[in-house]
Amino acid sequence: MAQAELNIVLIGMPGCGKSTVGVLLAKRLGRYFLDTDVLIQVVYEKNLHELIAEQGMETFCRIEQDYVTCIDIQNAVIATGGSVVYYESSMRSLKNDGIIVYLQLPLEKLKERLGDLDARGVVIDPGQTLEGLYEIRTPLYEQWADMTVNLSGLGHEASVEAIMEKLDAIK
Repeated sequence: MAQAELNIVLIGMPGCGKSTVGVLLAKRLGRYFLDTDVLIQVVYEKNLHELIAEQGMETFCRIEQDYVTCIDIQNAVIATGGSVVYYESSMRSLKNDGIIVYLQLPLEKLKERLGDLDARGVVIDPGQTLEGLYEIRTPLYEQWADMTVNLSGLGHEASVEAIMEKLDAIK
């Protein structure tokens, strides 16, 4: 598959900007934009925290894995849920058809951006802290990433520019 047809798949912690930056990146590139969290919310007619509360975390994770694995689109920018890296089948599917871009932010910046993790619909074990989640997920994001873009100190447009520079470097 040519790079122009490959999806650009954004992964990273909740609050790193996958959805916001993803929309801007898709607009800049003239591509479709797909947010997997929004897809699940639309299908189930519930927001993520309601779905997790009603179905339980394990069932929600199966739902997320099923939907992400079934994505059949090309030439899109895809913003994933932060927990997608827990599922090898989902990540292999995304990597098969795309370039995986890890949007990296330090823990302190994430703390500034995030409010109530439960209200946000984050897959997090009861009693687990943001710090604990960060420690578990960071190696997984790094493992799956084709490229890492550090967004520290960057606004939305500058973040898009940083991603574009990395993408241009691999053409």
